[in-house]
Amino acid sequence: MVLLVKFIHQLNTIERRAKPLDGPRNLRIGLPSKGRLSEIASELLGQAGIKFRRQSRGLFAKVSGLPIDLVFLRTDDIPTLCAEGAIDMGITGSDLVEEAGADIAVRMKLGMGRCRLAFCVPDDSDIANASQLDQSRIATSFPAVTRRYLADRQAEAHLVALSGSVEVMIQLGIADAIVDLVETGSTLAANRLRILEEIGSYETVLIQNDRNHDPVTADRVVRRLEGVVIARDYSLLEYNVPRAKLADAEEITPGFNSPTVNALEDEQWCSVRVMVKRKDIIEAMERLETLGASAIIETPISNCRL
Repeated sequence: MVLLVKFIHQLNTIERRAKPLDGPRNLRIGLPSKGRLSEIASELLGQAGIKFRRQSRGLFAKVSGLPIDLVFLRTDDIPTLCAEGAIDMGITGSDLVEEAGADIAVRMKLGMGRCRLAFCVPDDSDIANASQLDQSRIATSFPAVTRRYLADRQAEAHLVALSGSVEVMIQLGIADAIVDLVETGSTLAANRLRILEEIGSYETVLIQNDRNHDPVTADRVVRRLEGVVIARDYSLLEYNVPRAKLADAEEITPGFNSPTVNALEDEQWCSVRVMVKRKDIIEAMERLETLGASAIIETPISNCRL
């Protein structure tokens, strides 16, 4: 808490030096200061036209052309600092939001950094569910989430709160089980662990508190990010198809609202442009080819408004 007070004081000092006391302050967005999530967040903002330059490992950066200040923070501090009003918005993991129990709203899911939080035990363990972990020792970086989950199942455990290397705690004799984030499961296999029970699925999110200093700019940020996040799910598909088979082609690729259809010099043919979900793109191309379409081209979409 002392660190939080010092940080807020530092923010307010910088703000007073930069602006008159009676002037509005910029919207503050908290970003992870380092790690993979920091790279993801910076890339996402850049694609959304939110441009900034961070000086070395500086804590602050201004956004070009928008009344926004970026603050670089520890990822797990962002939910708390947002709830306390030190920042207005932030990009962090939904697992950290749940762990913090902070009074904040999730403005949007960013579709990145997906993972699962799960109870894990040794491969040869006889334990069949989380309820059987009553009075066990559990190592985790998510003690609050773990405690709530066990309480719902009338179980209580001795929690060993750690910030990393949770998966080796069983081998070291520190714990009987762990609660950790799981992506591919390869780390679990390497440590001879298996998933006992999943607590939930999480991903990177944009959060906001209810004391936002500039809701108009906040909404503008959300719309820009939505344009990038939605675009990642779609590709632009272009193809030529006999006009007699256009209706059949439209059933394969109906588009977001409807396809764009243009006449070709050959009146028996037409050109179609349409948005297709990327997960469906290969099957759609195969079906169109079977139908008789030609010159089928996929183009990635980097940004959009729907």
